[in-house]
Amino acid sequence: MTRVFNFSAGPATLPESVLRQAADEMLDWRGSGMSVMEMSHRGKEFISIHAEAESLLRELLGVPANYKVLFLQGGAIGENAIVPMNMLRGRASADYIDTGEWSKKSIKEAKKYCKVNVAASSEAGGYASVPRQDTWKLDPDAAYVHICSNETIGGVEYHWTPDTGDVPLVADMSSNFMSRPVDVGRYGLIYGGAQKNVGPAGVTMVIVRDDLIGQALPITPSAFDYKIQADNDSMFNTPPTYTIYIAGLVFNWIKAQGGLKAMEAHNRKKAAVLYDHLETTSFFYNPVAREDRSLMNVPFKLRDESLDESFLKGAQARGMVQLKGHRSVGGMRASIYNAMPIEGVEALVEYMKEFEVSHG
Repeated sequence: MTRVFNFSAGPATLPESVLRQAADEMLDWRGSGMSVMEMSHRGKEFISIHAEAESLLRELLGVPANYKVLFLQGGAIGENAIVPMNMLRGRASADYIDTGEWSKKSIKEAKKYCKVNVAASSEAGGYASVPRQDTWKLDPDAAYVHICSNETIGGVEYHWTPDTGDVPLVADMSSNFMSRPVDVGRYGLIYGGAQKNVGPAGVTMVIVRDDLIGQALPITPSAFDYKIQADNDSMFNTPPTYTIYIAGLVFNWIKAQGGLKAMEAHNRKKAAVLYDHLETTSFFYNPVAREDRSLMNVPFKLRDESLDESFLKGAQARGMVQLKGHRSVGGMRASIYNAMPIEGVEALVEYMKEFEVSHG
């Protein structure tokens, strides 16, 4: 069996050991005689799987006791609506920071439920950076301040935590969730889809402070009310059981690697291999400001875009797939999430060098 280096932005590569364990347990989970796919979400077997996944997540991230951890459905796009439904709490407006395509989606959706104040935007600069906080025009009466901590398409990442005072900070962390330590206590709410660093598509993780739930808009569907879901341990409706199981396996894998500090060191080392090469060549380039470059998603372009298809075909022939950039920006994008081994990034850089020699 030959496995490729999968640079997909999501659903993304998973640790091979996790996939092997899931395969081994596919027909019979720990002597239950059932696959996890077949279990009742209210049975003792799955309840133990769910409890372990939540416990590991709390341990790895250091989630304070006054925060709820929810395993929901709908992805980050769903949360773009679910967040204002739950977080407005009688207020009329929310502040949003615009750093790219995913921020724009969040803003567009939130406008259906409240007045949105775009407190800062990097659009004028081509979404190549995070706006400095001293340029933000925050409203002290806003219900919350929303950021996208890592723009998957544009490759822009916050390497600092904004200070929003008494206004809760809300972060879409879909593509850098569990890639490094986070001071959860500085956020009112964190959410993200699992399909980047945590598992297959299907489960969305929400970490929310206790005092911020319980005041959902009257129009909020019961399944999207954080308080109802928290009171039912994320089981008000049938949760995405198998994806929660895989997430638990991934959390165990992260713990075995040394936890999130070790994960961050691994991710920084991988990213440095690629960014260092991009600094040495004019044949390829990365458009993002150096201090805001993502450790997870590295967009890069050829100076001669007519070579794009040839580059991608050559990469695939060498076992490197899903390098095509998002259709909105073009070029290439290497997503190098937790499970991408450093050998994959090194192989990509070697190929980039070869391609430049033969086409430069």
